[in-house]
Amino acid sequence: MDLKQLEYFVRVAELGSFTRASIALDIAQPALSRQIRLLEVELRQNLLTRTGRGAIPTEAGKLLLKHGRGILHQVEVAREELGAARGGLAGRVSIGLPPSLSKLITVPLSRAFRQQLPHAQLTLTEGFSILMLEGLRVGNLDMAVLYNSDRSPELETTTLHSEELVLISRKASVKAGAAKKRGSDKRQPINLAEVATLPLILPSRPNAFRILIEGEMITIGCKPQVTLEVDGLNAILSLVREGMGHAVLPSYTLSNVEDTAIFTLRSIRSPRIMSELMLVRSSRRASTDTQKMAIEVVKSVVLDAIKPYI
Repeated sequence: MDLKQLEYFVRVAELGSFTRASIALDIAQPALSRQIRLLEVELRQNLLTRTGRGAIPTEAGKLLLKHGRGILHQVEVAREELGAARGGLAGRVSIGLPPSLSKLITVPLSRAFRQQLPHAQLTLTEGFSILMLEGLRVGNLDMAVLYNSDRSPELETTTLHSEELVLISRKASVKAGAAKKRGSDKRQPINLAEVATLPLILPSRPNAFRILIEGEMITIGCKPQVTLEVDGLNAILSLVREGMGHAVLPSYTLSNVEDTAIFTLRSIRSPRIMSELMLVRSSRRASTDTQKMAIEVVKSVVLDAIKPYI
């Protein structure tokens, strides 16, 4: 089996289109189609179903896609280790970031990576936990920064920081309803039972914050009053800015907005809602020296980025 053909097939299957894959691979579409067909002839099975809208893997194609990603990953690891033997840390490192941290650390992480691993290639992917875990499972990601990841024999997890979730509100709205308190000091705490009576803007399940908030409220016999479900932290904060409801998020998510003066942050008590920020990687794949160095870079950059908000 030709590795180049395998790479072509994986890219077509992932992108769902010969046209998009030919652009990504910088190869003419007829040549790409010919290589995929040669692979199908060799394996004596159709790997892709051609449709008017693109290409969909057959059952055999899905099986090859699963193995192909792992094979290509191991080839990259071998190339990296051979490069390291020549005296430099090289290769590709793919890292998944949650939306709440992506804007905050993308630039400093890229700078630190360029300084400390100048011969390596960095790939950053933003997404929610389920997509990141799937990326780790199939080999698209080498590591990911996740919230409250479940412990599993398939995963290696390192806790970077335990973060307290806070109530984020528009200043005018904090003075009304159940949240009304003297002075509306941003550090003035609010009980979780009171938070449960407020109109909340939360991500939909299975978002890690949503599950954590609901779980803590259940322990005190409450459930959240969800006025809107929004899967996008910038969108959530925009709605809070408009007075549409309140958010329960880490305080550093406000780094994603320009005008923070319009928001009020309040600590939540009885009980506090503690979220763990974790660095996760697959335990099924050995770390290369480049990846080990990248792990230390990620740890340092994340902690430095959130320090002003702790």
